[in-house]
Parts: sequence; structure tokens; C-alpha cells
Amino acid sequence: MLNVYNTLAREKQRFQPIHDGKVSMYVCGMTVYDYCHLGHARMVVVFDMVARWLRTSGYALNYVRNITDIDDKIIKRALENGEAINALTGRFIAAMNADFDALGVIRPDHEPRATEHVQGMHDLIASLIAKGLAYPAPNGDVYFAVRKFEGYGKLSGKSLDDLRAGERVDVDVNKQDPLDFVLWKAAKADEPQDAKWASPWGEGRPGWHIECSAMSCHHLGSHFDIHGGGADLQFPHHENEIAQSEGAHGHAYVNYWMHNGFIRVDNEKMSKSLGNFFTIREVLEKYDPEVVRFFILRAHYRSQLNYSDAHLDDAKGALNRLYTTLKNVPAEDAEIDWSSGYAVRFKAAMDDDFNTVEAVAVLFELALEVNKQQSAALAGQLKALGAVLGLLQRDATAYLQAGIGQDEYSAEAIEALIVARKTARGAKNFAESDRIRDELIAAGIVLEDNAQGTTWRRS
Repeated sequence: MLNVYNTLAREKQRFQPIHDGKVSMYVCGMTVYDYCHLGHARMVVVFDMVARWLRTSGYALNYVRNITDIDDKIIKRALENGEAINALTGRFIAAMNADFDALGVIRPDHEPRATEHVQGMHDLIASLIAKGLAYPAPNGDVYFAVRKFEGYGKLSGKSLDDLRAGERVDVDVNKQDPLDFVLWKAAKADEPQDAKWASPWGEGRPGWHIECSAMSCHHLGSHFDIHGGGADLQFPHHENEIAQSEGAHGHAYVNYWMHNGFIRVDNEKMSKSLGNFFTIREVLEKYDPEVVRFFILRAHYRSQLNYSDAHLDDAKGALNRLYTTLKNVPAEDAEIDWSSGYAVRFKAAMDDDFNTVEAVAVLFELALEVNKQQSAALAGQLKALGAVLGLLQRDATAYLQAGIGQDEYSAEAIEALIVARKTARGAKNFAESDRIRDELIAAGIVLEDNAQGTTWRRS
């Protein structure tokens, strides 16, 4: 039975969907004004893993991950570039999809864009105003009245009296209370026309928080099972989503809130100001995408994850060991035998709040048994269990010989050197044979001699 850590309850809880056999899940996606970074990579890989396990467990999953394509940062970047907003966002949506595809992330069932749901936002805002939970301000903005929503702070555990003006919210003379947050932003004269929508309160654009309430409710209804995102979204974004949605609809919004942990770089918070900020594509210039995915999944999703070249190198070596097992013992095509001891333990780990740490440990124990027994059937189980995590699905030799970066020896060049080494050995020119081997070792190429000849892999 699946147990999930619910941020709202601050404990693991037995997972019981609203409708038997069906799960509805919404995850806060990207604001598309720049390339995605490592923190985004962790979030999408984590919830891709969650989606895969829910489906493996037999649930019919409806997975929604939104795109924020209107926002202050988007407007600023478009003006700086002198380009239309939809040209900017279209470019970065394409880049986002390329990055996520490389990481083996399956596309969500729905990927709504904020600009497609402005009318739904108007409807929510109008409902909140009618219930006295929101108000139009003199400057044309519309604000949510935080102190009028009784449950505010229940997700983050923050007390209203402890929230001081200026810490998390801007002081604005148009607000009735410094804690109030914006639902609708009045248009500014210097903003481009493609950043403006007509509304009952004048031209403007939606606030960030209202976007997710409108999109999630449109696709999943006003009450659904799982809402996910990075830990940085817990407050104020998700707290504000609860206030808006429950305030408008008068009932519970989400049953289970899930948040993945932060990425740190060499034990420091990743930030541009510290110079330790990495985009996904920068990392993929140095490491195979599956290595990055494996690096993310062998840590528990709620833990902090420390990024460094040393940790990525370690992940690469570990994944290489699994693929080496599948190269040496080719796998039979097989479905998972859920009655086997390895599969039972794998399932128990995943049912314990998606504990991929233990699930990956099971893969390594199974790999040891595959090597011991030289069993194609067990290798098939290894590959099938790996598929649940989006791992180990490539041809093993092709994976082990794949190169990243511009300085790698090509496969053709390596094969030519192997032939030259064989010729030198045949002529008893062992000095030349050793020189070639040493050259390849220095380039990160490991030669493996056996009765059938010489194979190679990248270290």
C-alpha cells in the first residue's frame, strides 16, 4: 500500500485517491523566460518518477504540469531582447522540451499555458470578490485579503502574526493589509500590448498565484489528489493557491501536497550571485543525460541534493556498473515478476514515499546476482525494474561507448587504434601495443580483452 509524505499533514499518510483506481496530479511547471536549470531538472525527474510509479501501481493517472508564459520576468526579458512575448516563450518552451526529453521525462497528459486560461482566472477572481475575500484597489490591481481566509498558513505553518510586511511581500499603499497578495495586475503604460488583457477591472494581466488555481481546477476539478512542486514553492505560492481555491470553492483543494528538496552546489545554495548556477544543457555538455537522471533518483526526493562533478562522476561509475552487467549478460525481454524477492523489496521501497534510494539499492543487489548466475532471466528483471525509474533501457554497449563533449575519441578512431594494437601484438611489438593501450586509458577508454576479441567502453 502506497504511503506518501503529505506536507500539509507533516507526516506520511496512506494514499487513498478521491476516486478508486484514478489519480489526479498537478505539478507547478516552468516560467519560460530562460533555459531550465538543475533545480528544474530535479523537479521534473522526481515527478516523472512519481507518475511512472503511480501508473506501474495500476492507477489511471491524469498528470497536469503547467507553463507560466506571462510574468514580470518574461515581460522584462522580451523588452530587453526587443522581441514579442510569444516568440520569447515559444523559444524557451522548445528548449525546455528538448532538455526534459533528454532526461527521459515523459510528457504530462496536459501542459496548459497561463495565457490560455485568463478567462478562468477572471471567474475565480470575481468569485473571491463576491465572497468578500478579494477587493479591487484604487490603482486597478485586485488583491486577496489574506486575513479574511481563516486557514491561511496551514501548509507552511506560518502564523499571520509572525509574517512581517516586507519579508515576503511588497509594501503597497494600495493594499488594505501588507500581507495581501495580487490576483490581477493593472497594466502599466510602458508595457507591451501583448502583455495586456481586458478584464472587469481594467486592462492588465494575472498574478502568478491565480494562474495555477485556474489551470489546475480547469483540468482536474476543484478538488484533486496530488499537488507537487519544489520546496521553494511551499510559501508563498502554494499557500496562496490554497487560499484562493478553497476561498472560491468553499471546500478542500488538494489532499496530498508533495515537495522535492533543494539542489545545492558543493554544499552551497545554487544561485547566480554565487557563480554556481548551472543550466541543464550546461551539465549535459559534460555528462550523459541518463547519468544526470540516475544522480537525481538515487537520492530521496525530499532530501537536499548536493551537486558537484565528484558526485556526478560517482553516479556515472555506478550506472556504468549496472550497464556493464547488462552488457556481459544480455537480458531476456520480460515483464516484472512481482512475486520475486527483488521485485517485492523494490515495490516496498517505492510504496514507502517513493524511496528510490532503497529501490536503486535493490537494482545493485540484483545486478550482483545476475553476474553470479550469468542469468539472462534475472538480467531481464533488472532491466524491467530499471524501466520503472526510466533507467537501463538503452543498448548496454551503445551506452558504455557513448561519448559526451568535443574532445572524445570517436568510435571509429577507437576501433582503428584497437586494430593497430592487435597488429602490433601480432608482430610482437609489445611496446607499441602498450603505448596504444596507455593512450586510450588516458583518454578514458577501457579495453577489455576476451576470447572473442577486444571490446571497449568509456570509463
